[in-house]
Amino acid sequence: METVILAVVIAVVVLGALGGLVVGSRRKKPLPPPPTSVPDITAPPAEPHVGDEAETPRDEARRTIEEVDLPDGSAPVAVEEPPVLDVPVLDVPEPTAGRLVRLRSRLSRSQNALGKGLLTLLSREHLDEDTWEEIEDTLLTADVGVAPTQELVDGLRARVKVLGTRTPQELRTLLREELLKLVGTDIDRTVKTEPEDRKPGIVMVVGVNGTGKTTTTGKLARVLVADGRTVVLGAADTFRAAAADQLQTWGERVGAHTVRGPEAGDPASVAFDAVKEGKEMGVDVVLIDTAGRLHTKTGLMDELGKVKRVVEKHAPLDEVLLVLDATTGQNGLVQARVFAEVVDITGIVLTKLDGTAKGGIVIAVQRELGVPVKLIGLGEGADDLAPFEPEAFVDALIGE
Repeated sequence: METVILAVVIAVVVLGALGGLVVGSRRKKPLPPPPTSVPDITAPPAEPHVGDEAETPRDEARRTIEEVDLPDGSAPVAVEEPPVLDVPVLDVPEPTAGRLVRLRSRLSRSQNALGKGLLTLLSREHLDEDTWEEIEDTLLTADVGVAPTQELVDGLRARVKVLGTRTPQELRTLLREELLKLVGTDIDRTVKTEPEDRKPGIVMVVGVNGTGKTTTTGKLARVLVADGRTVVLGAADTFRAAAADQLQTWGERVGAHTVRGPEAGDPASVAFDAVKEGKEMGVDVVLIDTAGRLHTKTGLMDELGKVKRVVEKHAPLDEVLLVLDATTGQNGLVQARVFAEVVDITGIVLTKLDGTAKGGIVIAVQRELGVPVKLIGLGEGADDLAPFEPEAFVDALIGE
């Protein structure tokens, strides 16, 4: 046992001695020599300024302006075109001067049956009572009216009796003169749109729905623009669906501004605003399209009277044009009477005079209302509204 303990003690002593030798040898190793110079330290790249490249600039070869090849002008240089604005193309309406003469052939195709019938009857060798009754019937069928018919027949009988022998040309001249007396050549048929003391002129268009009232208002705007006037349209027909859209479309074609209100809104308010904007814009004419429900409706007549009163807070109306469908004949006269009692009609516009209408309605409506026919519509075209010219109209009735 003692031997084992002695061996362990010897081993511990030996291991301790070996550890001391190792530590001593490490302490005796020389340290590395100190550096002889200060090492180079590379500075970080500078922060880029506004507009500088983030990358560190590199040395590049540079050229003077003399060394740079400039274009000699032979190669085309691309130039960016400015954007094209979508400007609507406006229509150029036909001038109104002589418009009825240009449209006379269209009028005569459907109207000269009256003139031809009368000339045929007057050309008979013997003009007895039966022949004169046929002449009266022809005139009444053409919607001339009872009183004007009697007046025309009396004039023809007196002149034929004096004339005696009648050539076709003499008969035509005689009939033309008598018809012109009835139509009237000394009446002022100018549409009043230029008051002397103010601007704008104010025109109100009235009539029953279906007579072409809104279309006539749009065509009248074209007539005025063709004569060099500026126009504002008032869409005061707020009760008929799409009436305002229809009128605005007519206005956009010729560059006329349209004032409109909410559907089923107050027509008088729209009319008032239209005149107000027309004055502010300095235009020449304000055209007001009104509602046109059945003329037997008391409410419509009251509404038209209100529109008239409200507009006249700005200025007096210069024109109140009643639009009548020429094909309705004597029924149109009933409408005319009712409207005339409410808004003081100053002129008549006869539309659809190129269809089955009978030309005598021109004479009858003037006699009934005591106001002249100022415009006539001769078709569906945009420029088919023409100022009424008695001579051209009568020539179309009796033919060449």
